[in-house]
Amino acid sequence: MHIKSSLHMPPKPGMRTIKTALAAALCAFFYYFWDRSPAFACIGAIFGMGTGTEDGYKNGGGNRLYGTILGGLLGMVLFRLYLVFVPDGHHTLLLTAFTFVGVVLLVMLCQVFWLGGVQPGGVVLCILLFNTPVDTYVSYALNRIFDTTIGVFAALAVSWLIPRGGLQTWKYRIARWRANYHAGAHGYHPDHHEAPDMETVQAMMEVAEQPVENESAEAIEAQEPSTADQAPVTAE
Repeated sequence: MHIKSSLHMPPKPGMRTIKTALAAALCAFFYYFWDRSPAFACIGAIFGMGTGTEDGYKNGGGNRLYGTILGGLLGMVLFRLYLVFVPDGHHTLLLTAFTFVGVVLLVMLCQVFWLGGVQPGGVVLCILLFNTPVDTYVSYALNRIFDTTIGVFAALAVSWLIPRGGLQTWKYRIARWRANYHAGAHGYHPDHHEAPDMETVQAMMEVAEQPVENESAEAIEAQEPSTADQAPVTAE
């Protein structure tokens, strides 16, 4: 019995790998002309690429984006309060208490807004508290939020433009758009929140493309009032 060992078969890059690399490379490309470091944008792009557009936003990009926002804003507030007690910002035991309070607040905020943002938010929070100069902690947090947002949206854009299924998925999207357009033109109101399957799309297209029958001239004349039935208008 011949068994192929996976050790002798090098892995092949799949479409998700190519899209992840493309999103990160696009961030690096545009940031080169912007004369700005693309590090956090590329990180956001890598985190933001999931198995699909919705999966990437919920399980990857959303975690990174909301976690960075919550951790960055919370870190700015806590570090500003810390500067009230320690104006030069050097490390003291008081920072330990601020770390404890910060992590508790971060977890509670993520439970309210975005549960998966604890880990990336904690990274930003700890960097702001322990590894950011006093005069740049605000700009660091804002720049990190901005760059992460760019990277996540770059990943979502690439994932949407190059979906799973390739050309077949684009044909399906175009068929849905045409069906919704024709249905709306004929008085239907399709539900845009739920994506119909292909059979539903084809049925909508068949109904929407049916010509509207014009009423006959006799029916129109029957609906119009006869001039003989109208009472004559007499001038007083």
